[in-house]
Parts: sequence; structure tokens; C-alpha cells
Amino acid sequence: MAFESNLFINCPFDNEYKPILKAIVFSAVYLGFNPLLSETVNSADSRVSGIQNLIAQAQFSIHDLSRMESTKKNQLARFNMPFELGMDIGCKVYGEEKMRNKYLLILDKERYRYQRAISDLSGNDIEIHNNSPEVAIRKFRNWVRKIKNEQIDSANKIWRLYNEFNGDFYFIAQEYELSKEDIDEMPWEELCHHINEWLTSRENN
Repeated sequence: MAFESNLFINCPFDNEYKPILKAIVFSAVYLGFNPLLSETVNSADSRVSGIQNLIAQAQFSIHDLSRMESTKKNQLARFNMPFELGMDIGCKVYGEEKMRNKYLLILDKERYRYQRAISDLSGNDIEIHNNSPEVAIRKFRNWVRKIKNEQIDSANKIWRLYNEFNGDFYFIAQEYELSKEDIDEMPWEELCHHINEWLTSRENN
């Protein structure tokens, strides 16, 4: 899809975060975006170069800094996400002309937490989702509303439809003979395909 509809999502991929990510992906597809997430396609390619390519393809980006912390004693914090945020900010400043029109949404789970790790972001507006998929949908929807400067469906409606999709996914899984492992390890592009099919089917009924 076009640069103007691509949305790069830089976020955790652990099971605890997955409900938030699925909610954001559904909202993005519903609002007409093409989500781009870093997934291995060719093991011969560098992961960083793949991420740089996704950043360059997308006018819009979401960067969630929720995992800037260690979870075990003597474990270093993970900084992949702020590293990718830095690349995206650099792309906006130093990239080709169209990159000047990039829009970034930065998320975290607690207010002011990010300042303890990246004080240089103190001048930026960071949205807080409190580890809630519903709140994440609202933050994303309101960001899109401000960018488009036109009326769009409410966060409450998108949340309701997201829950309807989750309920209907049982039948989708049956139709495609998806096992639990198929669902748990499904590529994000494939999930977007199912969301699009479900939305189209719902409109036609």
C-alpha cells in the first residue's frame, strides 16, 4: 500500500502485550491503515535493515516504550523500541522530503515513566495506555482524529466492533481449520487479512 496509508508499529511482542497490540492492529485496519510490523521474511536479511525499510515506507508510526525495564535481577533493560523510535525521528528530520510529513504516536504504560530512561523526550507528548487495550484504542483513535481533522467513529464503537470480531474469530478459526498454535503464531499480515475480510463481510450483511 501507499506511504500515506502505511502505519509502522514498534512495540513489544510478548504474550502480556499481545491484547494491546491486537486491539491497535484492529483499530488501524478499521480506520483504513496498513499496519507494518517487523516479522522475519528472509533470515539472510539484517533485522535492523528490515526495520529501517518499514520506517521508510510509513508516513505514520506508533512507538510503545512499555518494555524499557528489566524483568529479572541482574538483567539489562531492553532498548530495542526506543532505538527504533530514534531511527524514526531521524528519518523524519534527515530523510527525503516526504519524510517531513511523518506522524509519530509515542505510548507508554505509566505517566512520566519514560523520563527516567530518555529525558530527551520530555518535550514530547507521550500518551499513556495503563496496559489497557481499550485505553490504547482510544489513544490511537484520538491521535488519528487530530491528524485527519475530521469526524471519525468513536473509540467506544471501535472497541465494541473489536470485541465482536474476537467473538466471531471462533468461526473464522473453524473455517480455516486453525489450531491454537496457528492462531498464537499467526503472522500479523494474516491477521490483518482476516480483519479486512470480517469488516467487508459485516458491511455486506
